[in-house]
Formats: sequence, C-alpha cells, structure tokens
Amino acid sequence: MADNRRRRSLFVSFLLSVFLACLCLAPVPATAQRRKLRFGVNGEFKILQVADMHFANGATTRCQNVLPSQKAHCSDLNTTVFMSRVIAAEKPDLIVFTGDNIFGFDVKDAVKSLNAAFAPAIASKIPWVAILGNHDQESTFTRQEVMNHIVKLPNTLSQVNPPEAAHYIDGFGNYNLQIHGAADSKLQNKSVLNLYFLDSGDYSSVPYMEGYDWIKTSQQFWFDRTSKRLQREYKEKPNPQEGIAPGLAYFHIPLPEFWSFDSKNSTKGVRQEGTSAASTNSGFFTTLVARGDVKSVFVGHDHVNDFCGELKGLNLCYGGGFGYHAYGKAGWARRARVVVVDLNKKRKGKWGNVKSIKTWKRLDDKHLSVIDSQVLWKSSANKLVVR
Repeated sequence: MADNRRRRSLFVSFLLSVFLACLCLAPVPATAQRRKLRFGVNGEFKILQVADMHFANGATTRCQNVLPSQKAHCSDLNTTVFMSRVIAAEKPDLIVFTGDNIFGFDVKDAVKSLNAAFAPAIASKIPWVAILGNHDQESTFTRQEVMNHIVKLPNTLSQVNPPEAAHYIDGFGNYNLQIHGAADSKLQNKSVLNLYFLDSGDYSSVPYMEGYDWIKTSQQFWFDRTSKRLQREYKEKPNPQEGIAPGLAYFHIPLPEFWSFDSKNSTKGVRQEGTSAASTNSGFFTTLVARGDVKSVFVGHDHVNDFCGELKGLNLCYGGGFGYHAYGKAGWARRARVVVVDLNKKRKGKWGNVKSIKTWKRLDDKHLSVIDSQVLWKSSANKLVVR
C-alpha cells in the first residue's frame, strides 16, 4: 500500500512538472480578458470557490493537521489532486480563488508556486479568477507583482484593478465580472448576475491599529459606483428589466459582522474558530446592505469555519479550508464551496432573469461528498428595491 501511494505521488509530481513546463511555453490567449461569461443552455451558472490553498513547493511541502495515517505521503500534491477531482465532478463555469493561494513564507520561487497552485484550473480550460489573501505576497513578490503575474496566466479573467479606478483605488485585484443571460434569450446581451472581487489587504499599516487589513473607502466608492451603473444598464433598453440584477461578492478577510454567527444560529455549516477580521469596522457591510444588489459574500481566511449566516438580507459565507499545507483540523475533510445561480424559465421555454442562488460544499473524501445544500436567495420582484 505504501509503495502504491509513493508511486502515485511520484506520478502526480511528474505530470505537474510536465504541465508547468508546457505552461512556460504557452502564449497567453489574447481573448482571455474579453471572454463573455453567460448562463448555460440549462439556465445555470456554477461557481467553484477555492479558499486558502497555501500552496508552497509541491511534493516537498508537507501537509498540516492531517491524520497520522496521512502524514507520510501528504503534500501540496494532495491539494492539486483534490482540485482536479472537484473540477471534474462539478464542471463549474467559473473557478474563484479567494486568496492565500500560496503560503509565501515557505515559497522558494513565487512564479513556480503560483503556476503550480493554479495548474489544475488552467489545465481544465475553465475561466478562473483570483484575489489575494494576507500570505500571497510573503515570498519574492509584492502584492502588485503577484497580481501582475496572475493576470498573464492562461484562461484567467483576473484584473489588477479596474481601468476607470486604477488612479485612486486601494489594493490590487479589485474588479467585477458580468454574467450575461442565456444564449438565444432576450437577455443574452444583458448582465443578469454581477460578480464583485475585492482586495481585503493583508495587515493594518495604521499606527496603533494592529491586526488584519480591511476594505478601504476607495474600494467601497468604486463598488458603489459600479453597482449603480450596472443596475442602470439592467433597466435600460433594449429589454429593460424590473427590480435588480443580483450580485455576489468575493474577498479574503471576513467582515466583523461574521462574528454574528455560531454553529447554532448559522443557516448551515459550523464555527470552529474565531473570526479573524480587522480590528476596525470599515463599514463595508453597511455599504453592501445599502446598495441591496449583493445577496451573498464569500470569504476564506478562517480555515475551519464553513458556515453561512444571513444578516439584514445579506448572506455571509465561509468557503472552508481547501489546501493541505494550510492549518486545518485532523479528520475534518478539506472542502470547496459551490454556488449555483438558476434562471427563471419563461414562456416558450426561453430563459429569463435570475430565480435563485444555491450553495453546497464538496469534501475531499473518497466520494467527494456533498454537504450543507441550501438556498441562499430567491427572487421576489415585488420586494426588490434599488437605491
């Protein structure tokens, strides 16, 4: 059995090395940034969230907090295999990496580690995006250099920052994606789902205010302006829509409002550690609630929390720890969060606007078990108000 495991580890390491060699020679697709995302013919758009890979140096990087029976042959390659399995099982339309993609303190070469961390997503040819956590820049790259490298990788739709806000916005990796209606529907050229990605920073640089960073006023200003513009476009001709196009927001460090929940009052999932939010409340939760379009926030950072909870109409969800070099809990499977957004079906079988947002988690066990399925939001046009 031990020999079989060793052979499998060597084989996976060989395949990863071959892929990375090809990656270095592959040109970046010129159309990557212009690719239009849309709902499928089945009226669905599926997103896979990968939180906290903490990838380092591949086969030589050992796992943390695993069972004694796993220790001898567990490495970064377990993270790689898990990602390949869950991508094959779920076949998402978009893969979202929500920070701490690499664990900088242990990384010898940032380029090699980043390429290896994202390799399964790149190999799948599925569009993917990434934002930064608090550990990505702790190797040989600054935060800006990390994002500059990510945006050059194949099949990514990541952006360093929005062009219209690049001169004032804080951080690196603030951008949005529009998800258009299904092909051959009246909404095929209109964004019916808006995704927001924000850089929640790393550590506070404000004197006497220690701890983690937060989403700054400039980022909230950009979000507010972008949200208002997208809602105006949603209501404009051709095919003007009533109500709002819902949105989802992804970033790394949780908001202080995540403290509102525990394993008892959350809708699904568990709390097994505290919420490592900033020591100050930047007001982004209030900004999100005031706008009203974002229905769910998805974060990482606290690896053994994986709950969702609803506060003032906004779902706050952890992804749960994905990577094997990240701290975890022995016997508590690494996991990924899946989000599926469904469209309304109109007369004559045509797809309309968004009907519901659902989520579940996939565990890295023998069966890739699905747990904690829940509906996060359902459309109710009469109750929707945009400000």
